[in-house]
Amino acid sequence: MSAVLDPHGHVAGDHGHDDHHGAPHGWRRWVFATNHKDIGTLYLLFAFAMLMIGGVLALLIRAELFKPGLQLVNPELFNQLTTMHGLIMVFGAIMPAFVGFANWMIPLQIGASDMAFARMNNFSFWLMIPAAAMLAGSFFMPGGAPAAGWTLYAPLTLQMGPSMDAGIFAMHILGASSIMGSINIIVTILNMRAPGMTLMKMPMFVWTWLITAYLLIAVMPVLAGAITMTLTDRHFGTTFFNPAGGGDPVMYQHIFWFFGHPEVYIMILPAFGIISQIVPAFARKRLFGYASMVYATASIAILSFIVWAHHMYATGMPVTGQLFFMYATMLISVPTGVKVFNWIATMWKGSMTFETPMLFAVGFIFVFTMGGFTGLICAMAPIDTQIQDTYYVVAHFHYVLVAGSLFAMFAGYYYWSPKWTGVMYNETRGKIHFWMTLISFNVTFFPMHFLGLAGMPRRYADYPMQFADFNALASVGAFVFGLTQVYFFLFVVLPTMRGHGEKAAQKPWEASEGLEWEVPSPAPFHTFENPPKLDATATRVIG
Repeated sequence: MSAVLDPHGHVAGDHGHDDHHGAPHGWRRWVFATNHKDIGTLYLLFAFAMLMIGGVLALLIRAELFKPGLQLVNPELFNQLTTMHGLIMVFGAIMPAFVGFANWMIPLQIGASDMAFARMNNFSFWLMIPAAAMLAGSFFMPGGAPAAGWTLYAPLTLQMGPSMDAGIFAMHILGASSIMGSINIIVTILNMRAPGMTLMKMPMFVWTWLITAYLLIAVMPVLAGAITMTLTDRHFGTTFFNPAGGGDPVMYQHIFWFFGHPEVYIMILPAFGIISQIVPAFARKRLFGYASMVYATASIAILSFIVWAHHMYATGMPVTGQLFFMYATMLISVPTGVKVFNWIATMWKGSMTFETPMLFAVGFIFVFTMGGFTGLICAMAPIDTQIQDTYYVVAHFHYVLVAGSLFAMFAGYYYWSPKWTGVMYNETRGKIHFWMTLISFNVTFFPMHFLGLAGMPRRYADYPMQFADFNALASVGAFVFGLTQVYFFLFVVLPTMRGHGEKAAQKPWEASEGLEWEVPSPAPFHTFENPPKLDATATRVIG
């Protein structure tokens, strides 16, 4: 039976247990879901809905910036748009999407029957709904949505209306959801692997998520602390971030970025995992340097804790502090470079074919590397002092978050959706989606490097005349990019969810490895009810 929409059909090898033992059907199946596949589907659909909401906010920003002068929105609303676009995209789209992938794929890849804590899994998903409703609904509160930037810097947060409190509450709930999801993932990976699958035989995606989950547990409480202090400053007379009472607004920045920098690695490490699954499959070679990939992922995670203040060079930091954070930041480029080298080495002399997952993976490597280099330029304190808070920074982080995380998710969707839905997506439409996405992404964000170097500041609703041409170009690119993602949903995702398309083989990609290709397509509702016996490589089921 399809683990996606059809609750009744059966596939050979599926024992149809779920239909007989009072398993819920219809809407109850989704509300009371404890099956990892259903919850994975819910997460992915939720993340896409949030991507659309965040996308509308982004297009409003780009419509305002299409030409100089104030056109559509007043500066106050503009700041609300930039703030909420950031919060919704980071906490509503990217992170839940990766958790959706983890829910779907980790039990399949390690030969487990489900996630370790099935009910907590359901809870951690449903927590996100009220949080997302509060974030999206904050526009309708008195004074409008939070407008302090997604970083929620003091003292701006003191000046916000009641929506700020709703925003803080939403962040708390989303943080709790992330922590529960992470505990679930760690326990599943460490305790429920099929016999014979040692840690160093795990698929790279599982490894990257194991490390990401530890990062999440480490830093989410730090964010909770920072925003709780903001809350008490607003309502209970404390002065953590108010100099008049002996506080310091820069302390907020330190606490926030101690969470914020590991957070950006939380959003990219699972993407590295997905790419490390896809590139070998389409290069028809084993992943080059598996062990070094694992160590590189772990090193990125460890180093991520000592680089936070590179977001703060402009706060009057002592030069010794600047030097430390500059060198530490540049050090992270080494393990990241190792990864890129390994992907390229995997492709080297491989028998490559370029189906849509591979196109997105190669697109990812190219554009992510560019984003990495622009990050190294921001990492150098003397240069950063000039480009801090300009569009150069906006260009940099969109190159790593959109062309990094989002491209990898698209690649992962095209790679695994045959397993999820039991039908093949339409290859031509997939390729249209890729090329439109790649071109429009670069048309949108590449000019921002030039705007930033010329000194255009971030988060401003208006700008001088000299920046008009590049802004107009970026806005056109953004609208094409946005509409392309709507095309992807309507013409790629929906048909596969409804079972339209040619039937997928058990292993649709000839060289893909891993246990997920040992179960029928679509994946039965229950898989690996008994732990499978694995071969020596832990990629095949024997017996």
